[in-house]
Formats: sequence, C-alpha cells, structure tokens
Amino acid sequence: MIVNWRDLITNMNGGIKSLRQGAPDVMKSFSEMAKAAHSGDALDPKTKELIALALGVATRCAPCIAYHAEGAAKLGATRAEVLETMAMSIYMGAGPSAMYAAQALEAFDQLATPAV
Repeated sequence: MIVNWRDLITNMNGGIKSLRQGAPDVMKSFSEMAKAAHSGDALDPKTKELIALALGVATRCAPCIAYHAEGAAKLGATRAEVLETMAMSIYMGAGPSAMYAAQALEAFDQLATPAV
C-alpha cells in the first residue's frame, strides 16, 4: 500500500480543524459552498461524489481523493463505477495536455521564425 488513506483522512481532519479555528469565516464559507454544490437533484449524490473524485485526481489532490473515495464508497459506488470515473479522469488529463502541446508547438513554430 502506497498510502494509508484512512490515516491521511485522520491527519487531514486535524489540519482542517485548525483551519476552522484559525480562519472561521473562510472555512464557514467553504462549508456553505460545499453544501450548495451538493444541493439540487439533477445529479444524485453518488454521481456528485464520483465527479468530485475525478476532480481530485485531475487536480492531484491526495486528501481530496481520500475524502471523495470515502464518500463514494459510503454512497454505494461500485469498483466498476470508480474505474469508469478514473478512465474519464485519465482521458481528461491527457486531452488538455494534448491541446496545450499543440499550442506550445504552434508558439515555438511562430517564435522560432524571425519576425517579418
């Protein structure tokens, strides 16, 4: 096991508690934003957790991955659903990189040629 995800959550909970004490207004606003994001009924809660898990992967946020993997599990997500979600994360991580690579090549081509 590379990471003990339960320990990571426990350790992060302490850090979040410190943030709530040190920056209560900001953290209260963050909690309210989280509640607002989870509200609505167009998407079910499990789907929202799977989206959050994918975004945790895309932003390379290990604590986000831990919290949302736990949330998805508690909401009954299957391993197959998580794997499909991860497939989309991988695709979207590679897709934007390919788009920026094309722009970088275009920038190089333009800038390597003397200005007229």
